[in-house]
Amino acid sequence: MIILTSILPMLLSFVWVNNSTLLVCTIPFSRGAPPKKPLVPAGPKILSNEQKDTIQARTYQDLLKDEYDESLFEYYATSQLVLVSLDGTEKLVGPPAIYTSLDPSPDEKYILITSIHRPYSFIVPCGRFPKKVDVWTADGKFVRELCDLPLAEDIPITHNSVRRGMRSIDWRADKPSTLVWVETQDDGDAKVEVSPRDIVYTQPAELLASEQPAVLHKLDLRYGGISWCDDSLALIYESWYKTRKIRTWVISPGSKNLNPRILFDRSSEDVYSDPGSPMLRRTPAGTYVIATMRKEGDQGTYLLLNGSGATPQGNIPFLDLFDLNTGNKERIWESDKEKYYETVVALMSDQTEGELYVDQLKVLTSKESKTENTQYFILSWPGKKACQITNFPHPYPQLSSLKKEMIRYERKDGVQLTATLYLPPDYDPARDGPLPCLVWSYPGEFKSKDAAGQVRGSPNEFAGIGPTSPLLWLARRFAILSGPTIPIIGEGNEEANDRYVEQLVGSAEAAVEEVIGRGVAHRSKIAIGGHSYGAFMTANLLAHAPHLFCCGIARSGAYNRTLTPFGFQNEDRTLWEATSTYVEMSPFMSANKIKKPILLIHGEEDNNSGTLTMQSDRFFNALKGHGALCRLVILPFESHGYAARESVLHVLWETDRWLQKYCVPNSSDASENLDAHKDDASIGTVDADSKAVSAAGGVPEWADDKIDIFPSPCRSSLW
Repeated sequence: MIILTSILPMLLSFVWVNNSTLLVCTIPFSRGAPPKKPLVPAGPKILSNEQKDTIQARTYQDLLKDEYDESLFEYYATSQLVLVSLDGTEKLVGPPAIYTSLDPSPDEKYILITSIHRPYSFIVPCGRFPKKVDVWTADGKFVRELCDLPLAEDIPITHNSVRRGMRSIDWRADKPSTLVWVETQDDGDAKVEVSPRDIVYTQPAELLASEQPAVLHKLDLRYGGISWCDDSLALIYESWYKTRKIRTWVISPGSKNLNPRILFDRSSEDVYSDPGSPMLRRTPAGTYVIATMRKEGDQGTYLLLNGSGATPQGNIPFLDLFDLNTGNKERIWESDKEKYYETVVALMSDQTEGELYVDQLKVLTSKESKTENTQYFILSWPGKKACQITNFPHPYPQLSSLKKEMIRYERKDGVQLTATLYLPPDYDPARDGPLPCLVWSYPGEFKSKDAAGQVRGSPNEFAGIGPTSPLLWLARRFAILSGPTIPIIGEGNEEANDRYVEQLVGSAEAAVEEVIGRGVAHRSKIAIGGHSYGAFMTANLLAHAPHLFCCGIARSGAYNRTLTPFGFQNEDRTLWEATSTYVEMSPFMSANKIKKPILLIHGEEDNNSGTLTMQSDRFFNALKGHGALCRLVILPFESHGYAARESVLHVLWETDRWLQKYCVPNSSDASENLDAHKDDASIGTVDADSKAVSAAGGVPEWADDKIDIFPSPCRSSLW
């Protein structure tokens, strides 16, 4: 069968059209052999802007480079659609094309088909190539072309700028086959002042050829999606990044007599005011719509608002019964504040027959604590009885008794900061004294000091440890300061990055003084680390606050902002508009100031915008040119994150070697021992005679016997 032998996974694979039929992307039979690269170029590569168009683009990776790349892309991305039934019947539908989306209507009568085509681009990714959206019948017959959008190389870099023409084309979740989409009124340019800015349209698929679309709603901010219920209720979201404003509108899609009204109007930064999101129920068609509730003896319509419940004490998730008519809220459930962190995952009540009443409510929750792994429960009303349905074991029992605390402290300018402090099991500051400490963080931008100082996260969340998590170094008797807030604030007309270095250093100083003041960290043995923008932060702190840290680990970062001249992260000014900001923020420009050891790690094929592998190459050369103690590790075949087992093990080994050598007290011999015995299986095993980390890289006796925490990467035949 074609479905088993010829599925093309490059852009799409398959989608269920109905319960018995698949629409499958297959390799065209006529594809032939891959195109061969010409031995002799046909001519020079030419890029021209003789029309004097203003085209700005962020620094993208993995772009097409020439005509040969175009032919390769077309060869491997082109697919033939085939309808395949469960009885083995196959039917070719439509011409071969580069299909990027297949979306059946809820009633299974139509399919929304999206494809891309030439002309391609060498400066933007394939998501901006010319795009065609068609409506087909479920049996593969063409109905109508909705749009054919041109190449979108000129989308402004300003936040909230979008592509011109129809976008966010989708099916209404509450209707059999009604389309909804948005069209910008500002040519997609967020700098243009216009009202309305976006218009939402809707139209039944069967009326595409005979009637004009109906205007559903007009928005002055940028469209952010719709939650559907029925003809009497839908929620439309809009937002604006510059002001951090976010609004929720209540509309009645089936009534022109009821005016839309604003339900919530707030700052997206203000997590304390977040009312939560409406819970959704699954329809018989498989779509999700807003679940409405009733009370016995009450004719009102209620929503279930599921919120994270941010408070100054940490997140306390909740479930509110919200009266759509009056705006009154009744809290019908919230998480335990003392020991557990519990969240509502999904609505389990069946609303397919009749209305759903509060005393019939049933939800799925996840529950965890600092030391107890996440388990799932069914919570049933009216008594809120909990029935546990999972019993997952602790994933790393040797760290089951680690110590975790959410701490609060203050920056010199009065901004409140938070962090999560992790300490090894059985650690006593009075008895054991200060530890080497690893600080791992990622900066964030804010428009107000109040919002920047709000607490996010919960002290009761389970300490999840990923493959390259800094928490792994609890097994090396490190104190870990995870996620200390590094707010970069630009109030009013001020841009946050204009005082980036000043605020970055201020936040780091406050964090360091806090762990030293608590007696858990040794002042001269604190390391700083981060990934991506956290790597950028790490390099800047070693350049501008060398007194705070003994060494740094920077993974997959960007260090020279002149190489990302059309914006980066949340900065939407260009290099030429904010030259001094770009230069002052770039640790590359301060490479001569970095005197502390820095370990650079990068994926060889990083596909993240701005973080080209070249960033680490050139930064390393700049550091080496000024005599800095540095090391560069390029991981073959890896992207922005690291996936291969060999890569993950190597990152762990490199990081552990660096920390043992430059952060652990009296560890000069240890680093030599690690280098000399990096193929030895004894590295990372238990020294049963001591709780301290041995010079050979042992772990405390509370760890599992012979647990190999940081095995040498040299055992891999791939390295």
